[in-house]
Amino acid sequence: MLEVTSTRHNLHIDPVLTVWSWEIPLYLFIGGIVAGMMVLGGLALLRLARGEDTRRYFSMQTPLLAFMLLNIGMLALMLDLTHRLYAWRIFTTFQYTSPMAWGSWLLIIVYGVLLVSALIRLPDAWPWLSRKLPVLHKLSDAIVGRPQWIAVLGWANLVLGIGLGIYTGILLNTMVARPLWNSAILGPLFLVSGLSAGVATMHIAASLLQGRAAPQGMVGGAFSALLQPMGPQHPEKDTAHALLRYDQMFLVAELVFIAILLINLHTSSASHAAAAALITSGPYAAAFWGVVVIAGVALPLVWQALELAHKVKHTVAPALLVLAGGFTLRWIMVSAGQMSEIVPVLSMAP
Repeated sequence: MLEVTSTRHNLHIDPVLTVWSWEIPLYLFIGGIVAGMMVLGGLALLRLARGEDTRRYFSMQTPLLAFMLLNIGMLALMLDLTHRLYAWRIFTTFQYTSPMAWGSWLLIIVYGVLLVSALIRLPDAWPWLSRKLPVLHKLSDAIVGRPQWIAVLGWANLVLGIGLGIYTGILLNTMVARPLWNSAILGPLFLVSGLSAGVATMHIAASLLQGRAAPQGMVGGAFSALLQPMGPQHPEKDTAHALLRYDQMFLVAELVFIAILLINLHTSSASHAAAAALITSGPYAAAFWGVVVIAGVALPLVWQALELAHKVKHTVAPALLVLAGGFTLRWIMVSAGQMSEIVPVLSMAP
């Protein structure tokens, strides 16, 4: 007698793969936001290292906000794990062929760089903490007084931000059994989408906090420190318009990469074309075209252009739309990607 054991009849496998739920899209989305904020912060740090007047450009950074968001993303990832108590074992080795290993160690380094970056002007941004820990003054002064250290921090934020943004796409791209994910465009697409989401988050933070004196209390100071000035004074209010110009560039790039992704899928194998149909004309089409392309990219692009031209009042509405579109993009790619599958050749025959 021949006995066969199969795991096919599993609620998470049949009729379609549903191993990943909301936790992974949230993790990828927050990773993209943090990547975007690190890139923008890195660019501002490099300008600070060159000695530029911090009042003349958007010389603000959000390392503490990024740190908090990253913790939320890691919590979402932990919730997805089955054997949570053994997650630490991934750091006992390094498998250079594993994207998961690269991403895990990358996140550890990102945590460290964010905390060091937060030391810049932290006593000014959070007076209560500096009174409790006077050593923060010495650490902050040591970094601010050495432009070469600031330049190193700037490059670290820039390089790690780009790496983190691309990693969120590569994590899916390496799973070749899912045709929707099997595209080299996914990494750059998630990068520019994350850059746009990072700009949107900083835009909202600047609208709430820029130009306000740091509260002396613990809670108020902590909230104020989520957006830290790099200079002794806050930059001029209109420097925040640079965020809109950055976002315009990233949104255009996102549209281009979305178009390239669809062309790449439709001109590949029958499996890739069927996978593309899931998001262009299938069950995810309404969310893809309506929320991602129109509401999340095209509408903010036009809206921000009108704001820069002073045709409409400046609001955070476009930034909120960008964030909604960024999360929906990842939710669609994770959900539809699991639904996509290799199409048997015979099933395509007439």
